[in-house]
Amino acid sequence: MSQPVVLLLARADHSPVDAPFVAGRLSADDPFAQGRKTAFIDDAGFAAGTVETTGSVSIANYPFTEMLVVHKGCVTITSGEHRVEIEPGRSAVIGRGSDVKVNAESGSLWAFCVATRATGADKPGVAPIDHRAVLAPSAAPEASILIGPTPQCRTNNLFEDTASTLRIGVWDSTPYARSARPHKVHELMHLIEGEVELKMDNGQSVLVKPGDTVFVPQGTPCAWTSTMYVRKFYAVS
Repeated sequence: MSQPVVLLLARADHSPVDAPFVAGRLSADDPFAQGRKTAFIDDAGFAAGTVETTGSVSIANYPFTEMLVVHKGCVTITSGEHRVEIEPGRSAVIGRGSDVKVNAESGSLWAFCVATRATGADKPGVAPIDHRAVLAPSAAPEASILIGPTPQCRTNNLFEDTASTLRIGVWDSTPYARSARPHKVHELMHLIEGEVELKMDNGQSVLVKPGDTVFVPQGTPCAWTSTMYVRKFYAVS
């Protein structure tokens, strides 16, 4: 089996990316089968990639919990009386089992991560992920892998799936560097502020800038270097 690598899903400037996308549905009832491209899916059904779509579709009993970060267009999701407009650089979650209407401007594109194997209704409707969310102190990386001072990190889990390990929220940190270690979880990251270099054991590196979305599979050996304040959306499992 090949070693996992950092997957760049979408750039803020819409320049081409080289993630190994596979087009097609995630499940038999995937409402966005025609526009979905998957870059990663594991044996437990945790997946990440992009969706490109246009127009309006009503979905009863949404088949999985999906976190989306919009890159192009504006995507409006309505569930009951709750309506959320998601502009580029913003994020929301559709809860498994929800009845929703999705309206996407022409050529809309979002990066996604989903938990496809969980069953049963989840938290209903659509939940915006507030990029300005109030954060609480969280653990810094282990001292043994830090290169330089210990950073101050904060986080807020804004959404947790009720039948899987999927957690979604906002995290920030002061600048820091750490040596490579296997990534502890599957993680989608979308940079809200700052800049990060993720360097892999094979010598390749990915520079993540504001508005970029990357996916780091669990076990991927990569080092982290940020020389400025960083704030990101995350989805982990």
